[in-house]
Amino acid sequence: MRSVEKSAKTVEEAVDLALQELHLTRDQVKVEVKQEGSRGLFGIGAKDAVVLVTADINLEDRARTFLEDVFVAMGLHVDIEVTQSEKRMDIKLSGENMGIVIGKRGDTLDALEHLTSLAVNKGDVDYVKVTLDTENYRQKRQETLIKLANNLAGNVAKNKRKTTLEPMSANERRIIHSALQNNKQVDTFSVGEEPNRRVVIAPKRK
Repeated sequence: MRSVEKSAKTVEEAVDLALQELHLTRDQVKVEVKQEGSRGLFGIGAKDAVVLVTADINLEDRARTFLEDVFVAMGLHVDIEVTQSEKRMDIKLSGENMGIVIGKRGDTLDALEHLTSLAVNKGDVDYVKVTLDTENYRQKRQETLIKLANNLAGNVAKNKRKTTLEPMSANERRIIHSALQNNKQVDTFSVGEEPNRRVVIAPKRK
């Protein structure tokens, strides 16, 4: 969580300065008074108050509220399980009609993941990586892509002709590149612009 240290003539003024910098309200922070302010004697020996103000936001509530609103709008009842660490939030979704949540090649799930990340990371906290999954789709999709990459690489190496895959998300392209990075017969690179960026598998140049 983000923290700032501020000093001012009084604790209240120092806290206000910290809230302005964090763009938070008083109920969204924890305040540690490191030094009480004192006027001194006739202004001699006066000391400013010093406070450490730390964001104290429930990021899980942010994620749940956003997703619940989305699923209500979609007419779906979805159970939401959140596992959170300091820099990561893993969200598992379960219920009926999860195919709708996944979408074509995971497009809907990817979009929900992106929007949930925006809802969680509003700029008032340190960045937290958000991942969404349902029915173990992410792992299954990864296994499918790795198998596809190896099969296509075999064909490219045999026929000496490059092949271009269908448009994929950045994460899925990374899976393809990673699967073939140690392949001595082919190279991979990406072409095109988002959202139609594609992976190309080509014979390795000698």
